[in-house]
Amino acid sequence: MVTITGAALTDYNRRKDGSSFRDWVHDAFQDALKMSTLDRSDIDLLVVSSESDFFTLQLNPSAVLASDLGLVGTATIRAEGGGASGQIAVHAAVNAIRAGQARHVAVVGYDPSASNLSSEKIKELYGFSFDAWTDGMTGASSTVLYALSAQQFMAEHSLTDRHLAAVTIANRKNAFANLKAHLGLLHTEQEIDASPMIANPYRRLHCSPLSDGAAALIISESSAVPSYRATAPWIKGIGGASDHVRLGARQIKGQFSAKTIAMARACSDADLTPKDIGLVELYDAYAGAHLQGLAALGLSENIAKDIAENTFGANGRIPVNLSGGLMGQGAPAGAIGVGQTAGCALFLEGRHWSTLQPQSPPPYALADTHGGLCTTAAITILARRDAP
Repeated sequence: MVTITGAALTDYNRRKDGSSFRDWVHDAFQDALKMSTLDRSDIDLLVVSSESDFFTLQLNPSAVLASDLGLVGTATIRAEGGGASGQIAVHAAVNAIRAGQARHVAVVGYDPSASNLSSEKIKELYGFSFDAWTDGMTGASSTVLYALSAQQFMAEHSLTDRHLAAVTIANRKNAFANLKAHLGLLHTEQEIDASPMIANPYRRLHCSPLSDGAAALIISESSAVPSYRATAPWIKGIGGASDHVRLGARQIKGQFSAKTIAMARACSDADLTPKDIGLVELYDAYAGAHLQGLAALGLSENIAKDIAENTFGANGRIPVNLSGGLMGQGAPAGAIGVGQTAGCALFLEGRHWSTLQPQSPPPYALADTHGGLCTTAAITILARRDAP
């Protein structure tokens, strides 16, 4: 088995204090290592996640961070898959342990998505997360492409802007209870409706923010976990998949097919079904992507009905994004997947903020991430230590 012995996140926000990604990674790693009760000398592998060197102007960041973190001599690799980078890094750690190549792996994810470059430049760079030739260099932004996909999905499922508003309100309300969140806000439908239209159906408040921040995990081979970390949750299943990069090449434009395949693979690996999942940290770069994700993961057969019944609310049948998700907690690209997995681990072990922590954590939790327009999907299923 593979166990999460340490998990930590920094604040996700827009940094104005002169700090850099190296400071944030150091802080997150220190906190995760302390929770694990391990020493630096126990770490066999460092996996680094960041979406783009353009954000930091630091090539070969894994070697630089190994030096910063006192892990000189440790093997290093870097994972990159757009917004899925952090979850792919988690999978690299799991596979290294399963293969017997490491007993303890440090995973760190980061990106200065808010402070190093202007928002316009960041948006331009995100366009290159799709097909740089046909999309990025022609000016097709990520918001426009997501909006086109959401339009078809919403039409097929009889969804309206009221459902987008419900997602926005729920995520930002959850983030209001998260002391490290970027956008903890108590929105109203009127406020959302009054925000500027970016690309139909998306208004500004339907979109996740550009954020700075870092997250870290210590992932261990279970037999090597100290006995006093006996409650540490474990990773039960992982799965990944890809789809056509260009939206026009896809058979069903509104469907996140890669996510469906990745979920099936993760469930097969874990010997579970979507019905077993009791808590989800979902990739919601946009409100519509949140809804598309719920359908693709097999968590909802009737989105409109489940939204109306608050199925995914904090006190619902399957709480989704108790952290606030990307829309509320924030979205430093390379940290997202690492932070989602860290959040799930903290929830399952009962160590998250008291303002967020469920009184009775479910047996299984899901961390869901994708890159591009769900071009690359990565899913991790976590289990409480006492789960069947």
